[in-house]
Amino acid sequence: MYYHKLGKFPQKRHTQFRRPDGELYTEHLFGAEGFSGNSSIMYHHTEPTQVLRVELGADVKPVAVSDDVLRHHHLVTKDIDEGGDAITSRKTVLFNNDVEIMLSRPTENMNYFYKNGEHDEMFFVHEGEGYVQTMFGRLEFKPFDYVYIPRATIYQVVFHTKKNRLLVWDSTGPIEFPKRYLSDMGQFMENSPFCERDFRLPTEPLYFEEQGEFEIRIKKLGRLHHYWMNHHPFNVIGWDGYLYPWIFSMKDFEPITGRVHQPPPVHQTFNAHNYVVCSFVPRKYDYHPLAIPAPYAHSNVDSDEVLYYVEGDFMSRKGVHYASITHHPGGIPHGPHPGTVKKSIGKEATNEWAVMIDTFKPLFRTKYAVDLDDPKYPHSWVE
Repeated sequence: MYYHKLGKFPQKRHTQFRRPDGELYTEHLFGAEGFSGNSSIMYHHTEPTQVLRVELGADVKPVAVSDDVLRHHHLVTKDIDEGGDAITSRKTVLFNNDVEIMLSRPTENMNYFYKNGEHDEMFFVHEGEGYVQTMFGRLEFKPFDYVYIPRATIYQVVFHTKKNRLLVWDSTGPIEFPKRYLSDMGQFMENSPFCERDFRLPTEPLYFEEQGEFEIRIKKLGRLHHYWMNHHPFNVIGWDGYLYPWIFSMKDFEPITGRVHQPPPVHQTFNAHNYVVCSFVPRKYDYHPLAIPAPYAHSNVDSDEVLYYVEGDFMSRKGVHYASITHHPGGIPHGPHPGTVKKSIGKEATNEWAVMIDTFKPLFRTKYAVDLDDPKYPHSWVE
């Protein structure tokens, strides 16, 4: 991302910066990839290393089903159980060593703080409104927003609504932007389907001056660890840099179209280690006089394709539902359902919204995913 700043900080980094009482603020470098990646420098009123006590928490590593068969899957998720907060409501459905994909229908607000101690996180807001309060400031979210949380960011999610639905993924590698969209200096170029103006960055309030006991639940190496601090974790007076949370709305993704059907990479929004994230949004169809707008059949030889259906009429699929997930694993072909190719010819536009996660290593299903699976889906291509 580009340079951003919020609050107060000294003109020169690594120099004295004093509180009104004469004591020094605590300078804190928040960086990725050691000292060679993007970073921000924040200034704490109270040292962030002051911890009252630490306790070991629950094991939260996902477990794969051992007897899974190679076939296509349709997870019917519309009516999954509601309850819990933005963290405790998460249910893992698919995972590998690069990404963990989770579903969430929270109804409560968090009475603690949370930090993913090793992985970037992103969640797509399907239903609900609220805000994420972090040590970098506040981000207000609404439906169709992608909310990015860098690893080791302390945050708390507050909902204004009771009906909420999130698609969440935990990324072992950094979540970035496709390099073909960026100049050598990191600016979004004219061929990019979005640009800097489309991002929402943290805003005030930033600093909370409170004393007491504040719990932070930290996820690290597949376990939760409970930390209690004697001061509010959001006690940052100011910060600046290139590493911080942000929001991008799917509705600000500008689709790339052509005379004939365009391949999925034109929908790519984010890039990560061994997987990509794409946004399918309403768009004009292909305009060659003999164009077939429906996608052609293809074999996912080197990737697993996961589609989360958000809203609208997905023109190449029959029988999928609101909030459904289809998982087309590598090694076997898939394509449009019978009848959808002919039906697409002559159409001028589509009104579909979907999130696609394509992984370059096989995904494993959890028992929770098995319970949501439609056993008839693998045969849905038979006329």
